[in-house]
Amino acid sequence: MNSQRLKWFSLVIVSSSVFLAVIDIFIVNVAIPSIRKGIQGSESDIQLVIALYLLGYAAFLITGGRLGDFYGKKRVFIMAMLLFTLTSFLCGISQTAWQLNTARFVQGVSAAFMIPQGIAYVHVLFPDHKDRIKALGIYGSIAGAASVIGQFLGGILPDIHGAIEGWRLLFLINLPIGFISVILAARYLQDTPVTGTGQFDYSGVALLTLALIGLIYPLIRGRELGWPLWSLASILGAIALLFIFVFDQQRKLGRGGNPLINIQLFSYKDFNIGLCAVLFYFMVQDSYFLINAIFLQTGLGHSSSDAGILFVFQGVGYVVASVLSISLVKKYGKRVLQAGVLIMITSLLLHIYVFSAITVSRTALLFTLFFYGMGCGSVLPSLLTMAMKSIPMQFAGAASGTFSTFQQTAVALGVGITGGIFFSVLDNESGTSAYLGAYQAATWVNILFLVLVSFFLYKLPEDNRQTVLLAG
Repeated sequence: MNSQRLKWFSLVIVSSSVFLAVIDIFIVNVAIPSIRKGIQGSESDIQLVIALYLLGYAAFLITGGRLGDFYGKKRVFIMAMLLFTLTSFLCGISQTAWQLNTARFVQGVSAAFMIPQGIAYVHVLFPDHKDRIKALGIYGSIAGAASVIGQFLGGILPDIHGAIEGWRLLFLINLPIGFISVILAARYLQDTPVTGTGQFDYSGVALLTLALIGLIYPLIRGRELGWPLWSLASILGAIALLFIFVFDQQRKLGRGGNPLINIQLFSYKDFNIGLCAVLFYFMVQDSYFLINAIFLQTGLGHSSSDAGILFVFQGVGYVVASVLSISLVKKYGKRVLQAGVLIMITSLLLHIYVFSAITVSRTALLFTLFFYGMGCGSVLPSLLTMAMKSIPMQFAGAASGTFSTFQQTAVALGVGITGGIFFSVLDNESGTSAYLGAYQAATWVNILFLVLVSFFLYKLPEDNRQTVLLAG
């Protein structure tokens, strides 16, 4: 294989990491009711199936990028892909909620180790700017396709009845992709030089991980247990650990060390405003799928496969808008994102209206889901750029890693808060009216979050000059 073909083939290999990582978010979102039935789990158990994956992802994403610098990107990519494949197998054979959620957390950690290597390889393989932009477009398209495929498979696979329960296939389908990727990576990926210097920030990793777990876990589990003393103490302890983490990072930076997060980033006001927009946007991201999947399947009685097909319309709307928004943002700047948020808010109001009808119109539902996807597609592709447009290029990699960590943590928080409100209002009741009331309450919370997103986008200074900042 000549060098030109090899680098594009290598792009396909490293893109398998983002394909698997993204598909495992969306495939589970749609299939949550089937998973709950399969493991006989509680309400908080199924919230944790989503949140713990994202928590492991968030806590170790920056660490994953740094490990590639210290030990070589090829080695870390292969080991992370192996771990992801193994934990997918463990998820697929889990017998209890505890087993599944433990495996899901480690699966998220392995995703955090392999994703940064894939992004970094794009820069290694394509030093030419035009080729790199094309490669990043392909990489992003694969991630977008994974979200749509995940929603479709998340609906179809649980309805398969055979020797293996359908919901287990959600995880077991990762095995052939993972093993093939490992074999091809070992054979074709080029080694990269070790660039990490100094001592790795293990204490920073420990502090951040403990703080995030201490915050997210009791938010989800505490409600179901009646908010015992340990859950409140854990939340307060997590907040204290976050302050200690910030102080620890400042001290290491002042001593010329290698902190996990460069605290200098937070001296840029626009970056802080952008992170606030990111926080509230991603608190809506997966909580939307959680409450809609449960309401459609358990509340309205749709089959898993039908729910998956419905969600595909949302995914198609996202893809269409994301393609259009990239060129529109260059011309109109943040106004495109503001319009996208307005579309999302309008669509959520339509969700409430359509589901409140005595007979839910399928045509109206498909339009509403597609419309919501259009809103998401107008916001998400450019939110990273908006949050980081004031950051100097030398901080771009650190800012991107911080953004991604913030993003995944926000998603886990949204699942805990909005999902918690949904189940609190539901209060173990059954029947369509009970589920409708819970759905409406949770959706109003998501609308409030989107109003806050709109506010923080308004606070960002107007600047149509868009600079693409990507993690290296």
